[in-house]
Amino acid sequence: MKDVLPGLRALFGPQTMVVTMINGIPWWYFHKLGGAYEGRRLDSVDPGGVIDQHIERERIIGSVVYPASELVEPGVVKVIEGNRFTLGELDGERSERIDALSQAMMRAGFKAPVSRDIRSELWVKLWGNLSFNPISALTHATLEQICRFGPTRSLAAAMMREAQSVAEKLGVRFKISLDQRIAGAEAVGAHKTSMLQDVEHGRALELEALVGSVVELGRITETPTPTIDAIYAATSLLAQTLAVQKGRLEVQPLA
Repeated sequence: MKDVLPGLRALFGPQTMVVTMINGIPWWYFHKLGGAYEGRRLDSVDPGGVIDQHIERERIIGSVVYPASELVEPGVVKVIEGNRFTLGELDGERSERIDALSQAMMRAGFKAPVSRDIRSELWVKLWGNLSFNPISALTHATLEQICRFGPTRSLAAAMMREAQSVAEKLGVRFKISLDQRIAGAEAVGAHKTSMLQDVEHGRALELEALVGSVVELGRITETPTPTIDAIYAATSLLAQTLAVQKGRLEVQPLA
């Protein structure tokens, strides 16, 4: 993303919105949040505040991307399931511009509900991503396998409980239960998470946005996250090894 930042300003018009369709905790998380944490920067997702310097906060629209997909090849994406993109202003207002954006996306065939609490919506998806993604990267298992294997199901649940404690200190309200979130992941079936796909193809891992950011939020809110910390450490070493070796890992059947 840093490579495209310098050229963005030339593309912005007076009414241009920047819709952040990204996984994990976004760099703008503390913008317009209010309270004790207003305006803080997350070094895990925006070291040095570089992104914040190039994109005006007033332009940002938050979103949560729900479709599960696989990158088959450059320019070819296979959608496994889902077509919902939840949208939200950072301050929770129901603005004219976000209604117009929602309507445009719905006319294009997407589900695009507007949330008055985009951060709580974001955490529901992150709840699974921060646990299932690194576990899948380390074990090469699908969502279905992780959820149906007792030890990894319990491991994911432990990570999710720690994350919930962090999020609730930030004012987040979870509208579904932990068991419902795990059941939702299991229902997706034999799907490889994006992080596992990246391991198999030798791509950089989205580790900071999905896991490192939660570790940082734990420190900010003074909330212990021992299970998340351990999985983050192991997956960080995996990411470093793949990067240094310029390699990839994939489980192949024996000949």
